[in-house]
Amino acid sequence: MKKIIFAGSTGSGKTTLCQRLHGQEIAYKKTQAVETFEQAIDTPGECIENRYLYKMLLVSSVDADVIGLVQDCTKEESYFPPAFATVFAKPVIGIVTKVELARADEDITQARAYLQAAGVEHIFEVSTMENVGVEALRAYLEA
Repeated sequence: MKKIIFAGSTGSGKTTLCQRLHGQEIAYKKTQAVETFEQAIDTPGECIENRYLYKMLLVSSVDADVIGLVQDCTKEESYFPPAFATVFAKPVIGIVTKVELARADEDITQARAYLQAAGVEHIFEVSTMENVGVEALRAYLEA
């Protein structure tokens, strides 16, 4: 399985996604520092919310095979600047999270648009709580 690093705003579902991909019990916890799982790297939301912490993402991404930009579809804003994916010398995918909470299809469409503007190569739509779309992401990482 390819190792993935997750980057996204606070509360976007990065830790829960790591827990689901590794078969762990889903339990909320605020990520305070970069945390390594067997096949994933979880980053604090502050790494994308504060530009001066971008370098933390870049350095941490060295240990990953794939970059995963995580966008919560219930959020009306995105912290990913246009073409953000181009700073990484590795494949960058987008992951729309919390699709079960979308108020309308427009929420998911907007989240996809944010990720496309950031320059991702492929987008996955997931619900970690209902285990939707997680297997498609796992299959991508195992290919």
